[in-house]
Amino acid sequence: MRKSLQVSFTAVFAALHTVLYFVSFGLWRNWGIYLEACEGIILGPKIGFLAALLGSSIARMIKPDAFWMFGIVAEPFSVLMVGFLAASKWKPVLAAYAVMLSAYFLHPYGRALPLWTIMDILLSLVLIYPAARFSRNLFKKDVKLMPIAVVLISFVCVATDSLARVFLLVPCGLYGLFYGSFEALYVDFVGAAASSYLEDFLVVIVSLFVVAPILTVLQKARLFEKNGEKK
Repeated sequence: MRKSLQVSFTAVFAALHTVLYFVSFGLWRNWGIYLEACEGIILGPKIGFLAALLGSSIARMIKPDAFWMFGIVAEPFSVLMVGFLAASKWKPVLAAYAVMLSAYFLHPYGRALPLWTIMDILLSLVLIYPAARFSRNLFKKDVKLMPIAVVLISFVCVATDSLARVFLLVPCGLYGLFYGSFEALYVDFVGAAASSYLEDFLVVIVSLFVVAPILTVLQKARLFEKNGEKK
């Protein structure tokens, strides 16, 4: 993206991120997750991270909740990872997954909680490299393969959001602030995992029918550098 547009896009996406936080209802995460893939793809890792951080922070300063630290960390982090993938950089994402998943499984609670609850995260781990490879099709004039890239990256995005929250909750020990026993954590963790699978599906569908057309419009408007190498 041209430098002259970065400030404007940062402000716009930060504002959208904030607004989506307030219109959220239904599942366990706020509607900011539907914007994360778009932020990372369009703005890149640095500007996208900043926009998500500003948006998630402002939203929770206006309307704080007990779980504010999860969103402020998970949302910008997932946008950062998407920015790397959109630039075909898979190694930083893989390294982040390796560290957080290792910490999770080394923790006694991580080994005790059902494996099926993080299967989307494990699938995302497998899809990191393919997502980075297909990302080369995001900014090309030939848009035939672009929807595949959007689907892969949006799935990794929402799973990364989950991973960051799980990492904070279990290995980082934030469960101690909210749960008096492992049994209480177990019930909420399993319930949230069930909801997260539905959210994964919804995020992918929204990205396919919203993010992909937006990228096509921006490409036609020549807002990206040639081949998407510099955004």
